Amino acid sequence: MTTNAKERILDGALDLLRAEGGGAVTLDATAKQVGLTKPGLMYHFPTKNALMLGVVDHVGARWERLLLAHLGQPKETASPRQRIQAYVEVALSERFDRADFAVFSDALYREALTETWVRRFESWVTVPTTLPPAVRARLTSARLLADGYWMADATGVFPVPEQDRHQVLEVARHLLRDEDPA
Repeated sequence: MTTNAKERILDGALDLLRAEGGGAVTLDATAKQVGLTKPGLMYHFPTKNALMLGVVDHVGARWERLLLAHLGQPKETASPRQRIQAYVEVALSERFDRADFAVFSDALYREALTETWVRRFESWVTVPTTLPPAVRARLTSARLLADGYWMADATGVFPVPEQDRHQVLEVARHLLRDEDPA
């Protein structure tokens, strides 16, 4: 199966999570969603756990592409402030939905899924302890603001009105101003 076909399977699993009332991601349901037989799907994702690992990595890869696009340089050459700035910009300017949140929240209950999420995001959101306390606090506050906005937007629970999105982003940007060497 080509990479495009694997992406189709992973996108199909995400579509199940977007379904009204939250669809269940099973091998049967995913195969049906993408027009494959269950054995055809199992050839590439032999277990539900393998499928879910693929889904988490698929969502993480999408985030990383967005983060790198907002960063505009290799992650390894960016400062902590620049990496968190990219994270804030993605969380507050891109669109997310319940499937994104379901993948994130499901990962909290399965160690292998958590490890995938951490592997993808730790270097983006970790604030070095060597930075001055005031700088660490501003960077952490901006990240937490982005996390909260993302969660409200993705879940639809207490979402920020669309007309306020830009102002919230400006508050986060203010926290990230390069006033200190971060």
